[in-house]
Amino acid sequence: MEYCSSFHPKGRQELKHAITICDYQIIRNKLRHFMRLDQNAGSEGRYLIRSAYFDNFENKVLTEKKEGYISRDKYRVRIYGKSEDIINLERKSKRNNLTFKSKCEITRKEFEKMRVTEIEWMKNDPRSLIRDLYVEMFYHQIRPVTVVDYIREPYVYPYGNVRVTFDLKIQTSIRNTNMFDKNLPMVDVLEDNIVILEVKYDEYLPEVIKRLLQLADTRQEAYSKYQLSRMYI
Repeated sequence: MEYCSSFHPKGRQELKHAITICDYQIIRNKLRHFMRLDQNAGSEGRYLIRSAYFDNFENKVLTEKKEGYISRDKYRVRIYGKSEDIINLERKSKRNNLTFKSKCEITRKEFEKMRVTEIEWMKNDPRSLIRDLYVEMFYHQIRPVTVVDYIREPYVYPYGNVRVTFDLKIQTSIRNTNMFDKNLPMVDVLEDNIVILEVKYDEYLPEVIKRLLQLADTRQEAYSKYQLSRMYI
């Protein structure tokens, strides 16, 4: 089992936009001439992401997101294509408008223990991210609260380490956290004609990519899939 790994230790810039299906088609067709599909995208150029997000009864994580705290952390467990082959615990942190991520591999059994707040085993775990989550679960009583599904189409560009993704068909389980149920009931959280465009890069965004992404009615906003998933609380 892999230990925790932190990637992009200096942090990443992250921009999010809500765009229409029509704009999505226009932008993706432009990007294909300059960017390549991520190697994990599969034969259809897309993959399904399923994440279980953590919060507490007071909605600490959701509130910090809504109020725009400059220093905040969000924990989630993520799988791909509803498969158990890869299960990662991830922490996404915001520090002064920069995004930092850490992750480590876990097992389904470990996640199920987290679901029922059986956490004493986490206290001295060799994986630092597990120990950090233990502190949050013990002192702030966070636990898995919802599952979010979406289809992602990812593109990469080497200069600036740019990653552009389109997230479609975002759905929430509302309060059901049984993420390994392949028939988990889900509810749509966005209109059918809306796609979330995310742009991530290191120190700079190359001018050619910046120009390709410019559309008159593209709106940069803090579109959080977790926040969208909690619209029914």
